[in-house]
Formats: sequence, C-alpha cells, structure tokens
Amino acid sequence: MPRTLLAVAAVLAGLTACADNDGKTGSGESAKLTVFAASSLTQTFGILEKSLESEQPGVDVVISFDSSTTLAEQISQGAPADVIATADEESMQVVANADQLAADPVHFASNTLVVVTQAGNPADLSGLADLQTADFVVCDPSAPCGAASAQILQSAQITAPARSLEPNVAAVLSKVTLGEADAGLVYVTDAKAAGDQVETFNIPSDVNVVNPYYIAPVEGSPEPDLAQEWIALVQSQAGQKVLHNAGFDRP
Repeated sequence: MPRTLLAVAAVLAGLTACADNDGKTGSGESAKLTVFAASSLTQTFGILEKSLESEQPGVDVVISFDSSTTLAEQISQGAPADVIATADEESMQVVANADQLAADPVHFASNTLVVVTQAGNPADLSGLADLQTADFVVCDPSAPCGAASAQILQSAQITAPARSLEPNVAAVLSKVTLGEADAGLVYVTDAKAAGDQVETFNIPSDVNVVNPYYIAPVEGSPEPDLAQEWIALVQSQAGQKVLHNAGFDRP
C-alpha cells in the first residue's frame, strides 16, 4: 500500500472516533454490514472497513467487489445487501428502476482512466496512440470502465480491436502485470495502487472520460442504521481523504 494511504489509515480511526456516537452499534452487540462496491474501490473501502470495525468491534463489514453492472443486476434480482457503490450513474439507475434503493444516491468521488504497461514497458509504448499497433486489453463495454474505454478509443481514433474484454478493471490490470498484454486501460486509482508493477501514461483530457461514483442504501436492508453510517463515513473528511490519497477526484 502506498505510504500516503498507510498514513491516512493510521489516523482514520482517530478522526472517525470524534464523530457523534448516537445510533451506533454498541460494543456488546454484533451486526453484519454487507456492501456491494465497484472493484476500483477495493483498496479504499478496505481501509474504511478496518476503520469501522476497529471503532465498533461488534460490526463485521463484508464487502463484495465486482463490476458495477454485475452488482446492480444482482441487487435488482434480490441479492441481499445494505449498501451499493457504483462507478457510474447508469448502474445505480438500474437499481433505482428496480425499486431497490432506500434513498437517493450520493455522488462521492470521480475517477478517470490511464494507459498502463507492465513494469519496464516491454513493448516500448509511449502513450494512447500506440495502442493502434499493440496487444491491449480493456473492460467489457457493459462495465463502466469498459464504456469509458470504448468512448476514449473512439475519440482517439484507435480502431484496432482489444486483445480481450475483461469483466472489471482488476482483471485488466492483472492481464497487464502478468505480461499477458502490452497495455491496458485502467482507472488512475488502480494504476496508483499497482505502484511499481506498472508504468503509467496519462490520457489527454480532451479524449478522457470522467466516471462519477455513487453510493446509496439498499431497500430492505437488515441494517439501515449501519448502512447510513457507512455512507456517512465515505462522505466524511476522513473518508474523502482516503479516497483523495488513492487518486480519486472529489465530487
């Protein structure tokens, strides 16, 4: 984990402990909070998970990470969850259309894409334009990262097909770091989390796409108070600092 995130994690419990304790689960009680979250939130939500569990020993936070599209479909079909956080507005709208949201979604962060290669840049690429002659991978267009990638490639007039379409950004990153592709399009946050496993090339702002992240409580949640508490933590100064240090832009 990058040092900046380690530092934030170290002070996060202290910052959140200053919050109002009204309505929180007592130390003698036990409860399980189920969060469905976009895979690009794995590192940051992992830090927040440890913070909440440390502050409230009786609480077990269980987070399911996958593409926003998959998570939205699962909740729409009745999968039990307390909170959903997506990497786009469209996936959240799917849940809303199924009447599975207990409150309006909140825009809590934004993310953009970059080009990554394996460390050492074996294919000697220099940026987005070189994907025209490279073996590259992207997310499937059904996922937010894939929809953004398709828009970027079209705007940049990259007509070469991707070597493979992956279910989420974590799978794209894995293909690149394992040397199974010359390059891939991933979120800034995933490239930053990968550290020296990858080399990163920025995408020009005139063709890049900003993905807004939304969070909301799920209708019928068995732990509605904890769901709201989690959402408040994500929106808090401490939560936003974790997200910002991971590379997310503020909403």
